[in-house]
Parts: sequence; structure tokens; C-alpha cells
Amino acid sequence: MLDNKYIGVFDSGLGGLSVVEKIFIKIPQAKIIYFGDTARVPYGSKTAEELINFADEITHFLLNKDCEVIVDACNSTSAVALGFLQQKYSKPIIGVIEPGVRAALDITKNGCIGVIATEATVKSGAHKKVAQELEPGTTIISQACPDFVFLVETGEVTGERALSIVKRTLEPLKNTNIDTLILGCTHYPYLSELVKEVIGEDVTLVNPAYETAKETAKYFLGKVQGECLKMKEEDHEFYVSGSPDHFQRIGEILMGEKLPVVKKVD
Repeated sequence: MLDNKYIGVFDSGLGGLSVVEKIFIKIPQAKIIYFGDTARVPYGSKTAEELINFADEITHFLLNKDCEVIVDACNSTSAVALGFLQQKYSKPIIGVIEPGVRAALDITKNGCIGVIATEATVKSGAHKKVAQELEPGTTIISQACPDFVFLVETGEVTGERALSIVKRTLEPLKNTNIDTLILGCTHYPYLSELVKEVIGEDVTLVNPAYETAKETAKYFLGKVQGECLKMKEEDHEFYVSGSPDHFQRIGEILMGEKLPVVKKVD
């Protein structure tokens, strides 16, 4: 159990901020070290071997920054690299796939769950595998959304063009019986309003970031009371492999708040 220790969070780019937002709420006393691999985003078209290597590099970087818990906030790497990371490193490493599936299983009434994700995540079949382990007989219908990450990375999360792309991409799900839809990429919560508009009010959206933050909170001591324990903006550290200025600008738009100065690392 930990108190006032660093949590390392990583993603292919800006998407992991949707998890950071929930950690800020659930564990306001936590100090975040974030790494966005913006020089190599998107991850959806990468091979499993590449994703494992990327996740290993980044986890090593975060552990060298004295992180006590690592959150793999990328579904693509959680799908193929989480087991490898958990075997290699002794620190707790939390993924985003199982928390999202558990939440969806709690919500679904008919056992038919949709998953929208990157091509790499869909290809891995990770959501279906976890669902079958937890609740045999569950139906998982997956849809790859290769353009969604680009929309979020450029900050285009509203407007007619973004809506048109969401409509075209989600069309195959309109004729299914899903009653629950997992946002199987941490970028996608920033498009949730458009997804809701397209997919309809009868389908409940599941943002795995909530459950991931709850899972992470288990490693922290005590209950947080009041705002006095909340970390300040400058207490956190944010790193990227690409442009820090772009990440800072778009990240602050997505989160609606200031970020600490974002730094570039090789």
C-alpha cells in the first residue's frame, strides 16, 4: 500500500489523459508521471512485437522515475503486452481492458456487448477473451475505428467532419443487438458525445477509465478527505516523444485545465 507516491501512466498519445482525469478525481493525493509516445502514434497499425517493445521501453522509463504503480492506459498495448510487463517487472502494472469488460458485464442486460477500438486491439481479440473468462456465453461485437485517434490527437472532437467520420465508422454496429458499448481506446471518451449521437440512447457507453482509476486506487492508503491533499499542477510530470507544444495545447483543450510544462524525451 502506498501514500503520496508517483503513478506512472502511459499511452500512445493524448488518449491516456482520459484515465488521468479519473485518477485526479479518485486519487487526488497521487502524483502522476505521464508519458505519451506521440512520435510513434498511432499504435493501432503496429505489430504485437512492436507494441510489446514500446510498452517495455516506456515502463522502464517510468520505473526509473520512481513510479510505484504503472497504468498502461493504452488498449493496444494492454491487449498484447500487459502479461509480459507483469511478468518482467515487480511493481503493480494495471491495464485498461479487464476493467472495461467488467464494467460492461455489470451493465449489459442481454449479454451482447460492442467494442470500438484500434485495429491492433480488435485483432488481438483481448476483450472477447476476457469476457469469455468472466462470463462465458457473452457476445462481443468489435469494430475497428482507425480514424478516431487522429481526430483526438488533432483536437477535432466536435463539428460536422468529425461527426461524419463517426457515423461512417459506426454504421456496421447499427444493425446489431448490442446494448452496451465499450470505448476500447482511451482516446475515444473525448468523442463520446458524437458516439452517443450516432449509436443512440438505448446503448450504454462504458468508459474503462473509471474502473481503471478504481483499480489503481486500491494501492493507496487511507481515504482522501477535502481538497487539502490534492496535488498541484506543478507536482505532476508530463513527457512526450514528439512535440511537447502540440501535446500541451491539445491536452489542455481536452482536459479543460492547465497541464504542467510538457517535456520531450528521446
